[in-house]
Amino acid sequence: MFSKSKINEPGPKVADSPAATTVDASKTGSPVPDFKTSPPKAKPPASMLSSDLLITGNLKTTGDIQIEGQVDGDIRAHLLTVGESATVKGEIIADDVVVNGRVIGRVRGLKVRLTSTARVEGDIIHKTIAIESGAHFEGSVQRQDDPLSSGGQKMPVLPTAEGDKA
Repeated sequence: MFSKSKINEPGPKVADSPAATTVDASKTGSPVPDFKTSPPKAKPPASMLSSDLLITGNLKTTGDIQIEGQVDGDIRAHLLTVGESATVKGEIIADDVVVNGRVIGRVRGLKVRLTSTARVEGDIIHKTIAIESGAHFEGSVQRQDDPLSSGGQKMPVLPTAEGDKA
């Protein structure tokens, strides 16, 4: 009823035989990519900062970071995961933010998720947000279509009673 395709069967490795790199597309019915000129791009694993690590300074990457230790500074990444034992004191800017531990500072992300063990003291600017039951959060939440563009804008400050008298 079903038959196995010969394309995916194990065969000689490219290094084993020079003939293995040449495939006639007319026989298989589909084009075969030439991996010599365009190798497949694998996603690098997330960088991990262990629980015994204390970093003072800013971190910036286009990749993923998982923090288990303490960071005193701002972080910019693609995906940032704050571990249960981790503490971040500074601003976080990432496409995806998952907070399991403690954050003291502003969080800016397209997708922000606070798990049940999260402790956040600061404002959250997001496109989508999920807050699990049990998460602790003190601050304001603001939805923006583009929360990653800081543009030097601060959160609006409401006028005080003293400012109204002037």
